[in-house]
Amino acid sequence: MSAEVIDGKSVAAGVRARVAADVERFAAANGGRVPGLATVLVGDDPASHVYVANKRKMCEEVGMRSIHHELPAAGDPDELLDLVDELNGDEDVDGILVQLPLPDHHDQDAVIRRIAAEKDVDGLTATSAGLLAQGRPGLVPCTPQGIMELLRAAGVELEGAEAVIVGRSILVGRPLASLLVNANATVTVCHSRTRNLAGICQRGDVLVAAVGSPRLIGADMVKPGAVVIDVGTNRTEEGLVGDVDFETVREVAGAITPVPGGVGPMTIAMLLANTLRAAEIRFSGRTAV
Repeated sequence: MSAEVIDGKSVAAGVRARVAADVERFAAANGGRVPGLATVLVGDDPASHVYVANKRKMCEEVGMRSIHHELPAAGDPDELLDLVDELNGDEDVDGILVQLPLPDHHDQDAVIRRIAAEKDVDGLTATSAGLLAQGRPGLVPCTPQGIMELLRAAGVELEGAEAVIVGRSILVGRPLASLLVNANATVTVCHSRTRNLAGICQRGDVLVAAVGSPRLIGADMVKPGAVVIDVGTNRTEEGLVGDVDFETVREVAGAITPVPGGVGPMTIAMLLANTLRAAEIRFSGRTAV
């Protein structure tokens, strides 16, 4: 029997609808002022242009203000840092998103450090990471937060479950591990040095693949009935594929996300939710730190 396919597009649409309703309430309570998201795009990478355009479009669709800046690929790194400083001090900006990756001559870590924690809607600053690690309220990275929303929508019971994450990036693997631990799951994080990867994956009631390796996870690595979340987006000659061999794994798993249409749509939806939350925190007189 084939696994249930978790429809990320549908779940994301539900999140956006809730955000749009909450934006209306926020504006009504704050003299018509709506949350503002500043996006910063450096260079001419086509994929980055598409990603940022989609983020701006969704932002406007839920009633938020989109504030966009573009800088040349060969520009002075200090110009980007100065722009982040300017956005940190801009009262119309509630969230700042610098599209990654940056051109090689930029210090990506320095740019992330420069973003004010209360406007860190990507959840990548050390402050955001520390709050998450301690299980305290803060702004959480969008993709891991979206994965948690998908698991809730699918009715997955995480308390006491064994979760295996393949990948330890600061964008997905590490923050997701904290979220799952906070949900009372038992978590194992695997990576390129992990021994017996297949055997560890087979233990997972929930298995998350986030390494950027096409079809790395096969049916022989999946526990029967497991929930499989595929974060990978790999462009191949056959088109876009995930880190999971979807067609074979779906015959073993209990539920699975597709690529595309699974985790991807959730990332932008949770970015919007984070921007609203950042605005609510700022206007309530509290901060995220």
